[in-house]
Amino acid sequence: MKVIRLKNDEISSLIDAESPEFPKYVKQILNLANQNAQATRPAVVGQMSELIQQFKGEKLAEWETWYLQHYPAAISEASKKIRDMVQELKKAMEKIDEQMIEKWVKDLVIVKTFIGLKFQEVILRKIASELLLPYRMASPDEESKGIDGYIGTYAVSIKPMSYTAMASLPEEIPYPVLYYRKTKDGLEIQFDESRWVRHT
Repeated sequence: MKVIRLKNDEISSLIDAESPEFPKYVKQILNLANQNAQATRPAVVGQMSELIQQFKGEKLAEWETWYLQHYPAAISEASKKIRDMVQELKKAMEKIDEQMIEKWVKDLVIVKTFIGLKFQEVILRKIASELLLPYRMASPDEESKGIDGYIGTYAVSIKPMSYTAMASLPEEIPYPVLYYRKTKDGLEIQFDESRWVRHT
C-alpha cells in the first residue's frame, strides 16, 4: 500500500496560498495568546468550516474579499484580543525568575507525575466516600485478573470512557466499572449506581 504525506508548506504551495514568515518563537507566543484570549473562536470570526463551504470562489484573494464583506470587523477584533493578551503575557514574563521556573519544573516532574500515576486511587477514594464505604487498591495478583481495587467488599475495574466506544470489548467485566475521562481541570467519573444498590 502506497502512502503519500504532505507537509503544510507543500499544501500551501499547491493551492497558491503561501503563509507569511515570522521571527523565531513569535508564532508560538501568538498561538498561546490566541488560546488564552479565545480570539479566533466562531463567536468572533465565524464558523470557518461552514464559511469556506459557502464561499464559491477559487482564489485566496477572492476568499479574502468575500470573508471581509461578511465579517468586516472580525480581523480587527481578533487582533485586539490577541494584542491585549500579549501585553498580559509580557507582564507575566517579567515576574518569572529562576525560583519560579524551578517551582514550575518541580510541579511538572514531581507533583503532576505523582497525581497522574495515583489517579486510580483518587477515583476509588472519591467513589468510596460517596458510597460511605472503605476502599483499597488491588494486589498484583488481583490486578492480573483485571481488578483495580475494592470498594467495600466488591472488586471494581477502572476504565477510560473511551473503553465503552470500542467496536468489540475484549472482555465482559463481572463487577462494577468506574469510567473516567480526563478533563482540562481534573477528572470526570461515571459509574452505574444500580449495580451498587444490588451489591451494597
